[in-house]
Amino acid sequence: MIKGELYHQDKVLFELNMQARDKLFDYNHLRYRDLDKRKAILNDLLGEAGENIFIELPLQVDYGFNIHIGKNFFGNNNLTMADAAKIVIGDNVLIGPYTGIYTGGHSIDPGLRAKEGAEYAFPVTIGNNVWLGANVTITPGVTIGDNTVIGAGSVVTKDIPDNVVAYGNPARVARKINTQDRKYYFHGHKTSQDFIDRLERGEVFHR
Repeated sequence: MIKGELYHQDKVLFELNMQARDKLFDYNHLRYRDLDKRKAILNDLLGEAGENIFIELPLQVDYGFNIHIGKNFFGNNNLTMADAAKIVIGDNVLIGPYTGIYTGGHSIDPGLRAKEGAEYAFPVTIGNNVWLGANVTITPGVTIGDNTVIGAGSVVTKDIPDNVVAYGNPARVARKINTQDRKYYFHGHKTSQDFIDRLERGEVFHR
């Protein structure tokens, strides 16, 4: 399965899936304030959970141990990570609600699909400082580069490079991220540091 070869769901995989679902049941039925319990379950469920990760309820995974997440991660509600193959997510990644990251699929050949039940799985890699908007679908084998933004509702079927905004179905690169993107959010402040300084002095307010 992890090698990307056709495989069949057997008793061993079924049991591993059930073990993950037992942990998910506990996770998804926590009170929202039980942050320490969330952290403990995620550390037990995932292959790697970096510092300062926060995943809203509910969460869905297949196995959990194939998921490797860096530090400062935020996953909004109804995140699905189907990890028949590895899902590797870098640092400082934001994921909007109702997003799905899928590594697995079924044979295109109807005979293999219907009679044999053959499945496959290809890894997904998401770089550092990536933002996936709401209701994004990531399909098997995709790599998304560092600093990239994927627009809401997009279906990503091919690799997306670093430092771009991409959206659509299928998702395509719309443009590169540039200095104007930084300037836009400071509304006349000379630099980002000027904005931060005024924020700390209480001259600029934020929610």
